[in-house]
Amino acid sequence: MNLEVWQWLLAGVVTLVAALLQGTIGFGYAVLAVPVLSLIDARLAPVPQIMTALPLSLWAFARESRAVDWKGAIWVLAGRVPGAGVGALLLAVSTRRTLDLLMGASVLAAVALLSTELRVKRSPVVDCAAGVFGSVSGYVSGISGPPIALLFRDASGPQLRATLGVIFTFGIVITLALRASTGHITEQDGWVAAASLPPMLIGMRLSRHLHALVRGRSLRRALLATSAAAALGLCARALLSAP
Repeated sequence: MNLEVWQWLLAGVVTLVAALLQGTIGFGYAVLAVPVLSLIDARLAPVPQIMTALPLSLWAFARESRAVDWKGAIWVLAGRVPGAGVGALLLAVSTRRTLDLLMGASVLAAVALLSTELRVKRSPVVDCAAGVFGSVSGYVSGISGPPIALLFRDASGPQLRATLGVIFTFGIVITLALRASTGHITEQDGWVAAASLPPMLIGMRLSRHLHALVRGRSLRRALLATSAAAALGLCARALLSAP
């Protein structure tokens, strides 16, 4: 893959920071990494982030597995399969320009959701619907966390991280299996994912020292501001490019 050295180095830093956020607050890896890496080079996202998010999610789940809200997780996962199917159909008709717009719009919608104090009244139907919407977005853009994180925003830090970890683990397996069967994973994606693993693991390892900030507003604001700026850049690139 022909990238400049500075692009690889910057991609590594972005991946490390995104994993640090994910390990600290339970989400944020794809919300931050996908739009920023897409701006560095379109080949860097979103499939490698889906692939590397699997060990990240497994780690989060295994580290605090006793805190999982299994009842909520099962209903969310029930919506992942149909959601992935809709995402596959959507991706089949998407151009590069359309994909940039979809990824940018997904991030902006995520930022809008996570910036509010909205409280969702939980029920099996609501949990399943969040799974569907998260799965569609996750299949197309690699970003499935915000609607699901919204469901569990009042949970404790350990329960939030562990429950999102188990949901994302099974959701990613579904997404990757369907992408592989439809030819939407390339050898290039695999190489980028492999190169992303070391900084991702370092970021996740460092996150254990930041759990005390899980409710800190400054960390959340930094994530949302950076993600929104990158998403606007993706939308601008799509709108300015040739149709």
